[in-house]
Amino acid sequence: MPPIKNVENPQEALEELLRGNKVVIFSNSTDGRALQVQQLFNSLGEAHIHVVLDEEEYGGPLQEALRAKTGVESLPQVFVSGQYVGGSEETQVARDNGVLEQLLTNGTIEFEYDLFVIGGGSGGLAAAKEAAKYGKKVGLCDFVTPTPKGTSWGLGGTCVNVGCIPKKLMHQAALLGQSLQDAGSFGWSVGEAQVVHNWETMRDNIRSYIASLNWNYRVQLREQKVEYLNSFAEFVGPHTLKLTDKKGRGKSVHSRNFLLAMGERPRYPDIPGAREYTITSDDLFFLPHCPGKTLIVGASYVALECAGFLKGIGLDVTVMVRSILLRGFDQDMAERIGEYMGSEGIKFLRPCVPTSIEQIEEGSPGKLRVTAIHNGETIVEEYNTVLLAIGRVPCTKGMGLEKVGVKVNPRNGKVPVINEQTNIPHIYAVGDILDGLPELTPVAIQAGILLARRLYDNSTIQCDYTNVPTTVFTPIEYGCVGLSEESAFSKYGEENIEVFHSNFTPLEWTVPKRGQNAGYVKIVCVLSENNKIVGFHYLGPNAGEVTQAFATAMKLGATKADLDATIGIHPTCAEVATTLTITKRSGASTKQKGC
Repeated sequence: MPPIKNVENPQEALEELLRGNKVVIFSNSTDGRALQVQQLFNSLGEAHIHVVLDEEEYGGPLQEALRAKTGVESLPQVFVSGQYVGGSEETQVARDNGVLEQLLTNGTIEFEYDLFVIGGGSGGLAAAKEAAKYGKKVGLCDFVTPTPKGTSWGLGGTCVNVGCIPKKLMHQAALLGQSLQDAGSFGWSVGEAQVVHNWETMRDNIRSYIASLNWNYRVQLREQKVEYLNSFAEFVGPHTLKLTDKKGRGKSVHSRNFLLAMGERPRYPDIPGAREYTITSDDLFFLPHCPGKTLIVGASYVALECAGFLKGIGLDVTVMVRSILLRGFDQDMAERIGEYMGSEGIKFLRPCVPTSIEQIEEGSPGKLRVTAIHNGETIVEEYNTVLLAIGRVPCTKGMGLEKVGVKVNPRNGKVPVINEQTNIPHIYAVGDILDGLPELTPVAIQAGILLARRLYDNSTIQCDYTNVPTTVFTPIEYGCVGLSEESAFSKYGEENIEVFHSNFTPLEWTVPKRGQNAGYVKIVCVLSENNKIVGFHYLGPNAGEVTQAFATAMKLGATKADLDATIGIHPTCAEVATTLTITKRSGASTKQKGC
């Protein structure tokens, strides 16, 4: 630091220091809190002067001048643009609430936006459009970092581009293939020619539909006067973002409030060849050629759904599972899904983890050699394609959250929130980056809409994250809402839980003679609460359509007696839930005979 002048007049020396330097920190050498303040300004890229009073020749008189100016005995003391901010804690608070940024810019900052949304997925789009309805100035940026294979996509986020939509459509392709196989049993003649599937036709038609959705989102934003920027966002101040487009051009924007809605991307294992030679679900739906013989690494719903539709269109599919299937879901249901998929010809390696992947033949799709540990022994196998589906990573790194003090769970990179508000009052978050909340598109949409209404329409309605229904689109579909058996046992005690269940055979499967008693329904009830239903689980056709209505019933507190009093529609799969009489506790057979 420069030498202290006017030592004969410490008060004037102090004022001279404050006039000549934007940021001045006063402390003693033994005070570690000064280092925290220095790190804060370093993170903001702000130069500062640090005056260590007990190491300065005239430190004593200068500290007396400080005491006279601020009326505060303790150190450190921080000044910005000549104004006293406070100590370490007060400076942190000023950073969090935007006061520090105003001081650093001499109060010249002007907000171009009332709300700026980072992320163009379902939750971000929903919040942006809702906020704009109330006359607010809204901006939204979205930037897709290409995968190691170079894949990127348009506005709409994971669900529209590389998730729910293309996944469900490819699942439909597989179901149609199954229907073609069943058609002969119902009197249809499909001719002598073998029915074959064309990957390129399916992919092109699905991508064409998704491109129309991308365009529609752009149109909706324009019509609702939401400014869209195809740029990567990084916080450089509590109310300031640096936006960088794909050409590297940057600009700064300022907003009163921010919404984090960046979503997640697939995780890659730390093994040789993973990034170089494999694909993920981010690449699969853009793949220019049929994947051929495919290894899927992982046991997530993404892994099992992809395995299902790839097998359904006629491919040789193997799933490599480290431990359990569908972690986080009811494990009884998960094992039933695995058993059914096995009966459909999908191979499982379990327990098994890959150790290396190498390319042995180029081409479309080429050939890969995979080395893995299976039941403690090394195995080697060749595949055309290796698809990784071992989990997803939130897109919270590299965007300066630490510079503005947003807390992130160091274990998983996710953002803790209370009612979608982070620990920084003007920064909010929705969607898959939230810590400990459901990672589902309708959840993000609901949360985003309700947040915008609370911010700009005086609403008090919060998003209810309990009893959220979901469906896994495996070859035999799985729909559920509420608690798994395991979670119910943990919450209420095993003796206080009654599980009613039954197998069934979908009527449409009986004539082609497949899936005998593969369908399954169970409800999880709390005995002490009049058999209130706290979990509903369904395995069979059209699981999403069946489960949706049961979610409403559970929201309204439905009991087993309410189901018993409901007259089912015959013949349907859903009616099985209205006639459940067998409990797991009884050990009686649930196999059904007849319709």
